[in-house]
Amino acid sequence: MLQQIPTHLIAGPLGAGKTTLIRELLAQKPADERWAVLINEFGEIGLDAALLTTGADGIALGEVAGGCLCCVNGAPFQVGLGRLLRRARPQRLLIEPSGLGHPAELLRQLGEAPWRGVLAVQPAVLVLDAAALAADQPLADAQQAALEGAGLLVLNKSESLDAEARARLAARLPARPLVWTEQGRLAIGALPGVDARAQAGDGQERLPTGAGPLPAVWSDPTQPLCQLHEEAGGWSIGWRWHPSQRFDRARVAAWLAGLPWRRAKLVLHGADDGWHSANALDGAPLEWRASEWRKDSRLELIFVTPQDAAALQEGLAACHAR
Repeated sequence: MLQQIPTHLIAGPLGAGKTTLIRELLAQKPADERWAVLINEFGEIGLDAALLTTGADGIALGEVAGGCLCCVNGAPFQVGLGRLLRRARPQRLLIEPSGLGHPAELLRQLGEAPWRGVLAVQPAVLVLDAAALAADQPLADAQQAALEGAGLLVLNKSESLDAEARARLAARLPARPLVWTEQGRLAIGALPGVDARAQAGDGQERLPTGAGPLPAVWSDPTQPLCQLHEEAGGWSIGWRWHPSQRFDRARVAAWLAGLPWRRAKLVLHGADDGWHSANALDGAPLEWRASEWRKDSRLELIFVTPQDAAALQEGLAACHAR
């Protein structure tokens, strides 16, 4: 395993486009490099690894599900990152915290033991929803606190803003390097610290150890595994279905259209057209894309307040292909 691994925190609020931007960066990875991506999500199921799966060589994905990844002293984070580094032996590491997390605190703690020397933390990338900010939607306090320390502000979803609107928005933000993007299309050369290189060495003995997550086992392949999660930032419900189960995507979209979710992420085995993924914010229509994920069907919803879990499960079950 190498030392001084260039480590890039890709932070930002829910729905700003962090996962999309990471997908764009992965597509630009030099063929001869090994990269790893550690993903934290608010819910317990974990969808971003499925959304980022490409089948490309030299890319390893790890997940720390459940809650805001705001304290790297927590055992799930330490064990998850340690296992990913041992398994992947990456030359570059990307970390995507939950949009409900605390990126400034995470960045600080990544520079402390046991990661000091193992990781070379680069200036953070903060992905923001330019259209939402221009419409005066507030930025959460945790994301606001990360603005000053960011190495790059990515103003994503900027296609609807003209030059005047962009100038007004830029004037409200700290004087940091800034790029305007659509669909997370960031050139890899703009990534702070992209020229940093890992060094020879072995810091493996310093990494936390622990058992990995138990594999999913379906006692009945026709029934899902369902998990709930609640914190101050919201309430989530997620399902994992056996890969043999298939869904009518039109029914799924119609069912979701009637729910007050804040965030929806899903990758499903369709009835007749294979595997597709989607993710959306605040009840927006789903935009499906073909997926290379094949392990299981997953769907996770985040709400502001707790919901009737049994009613949600019944609604999703009705979307099964007949």
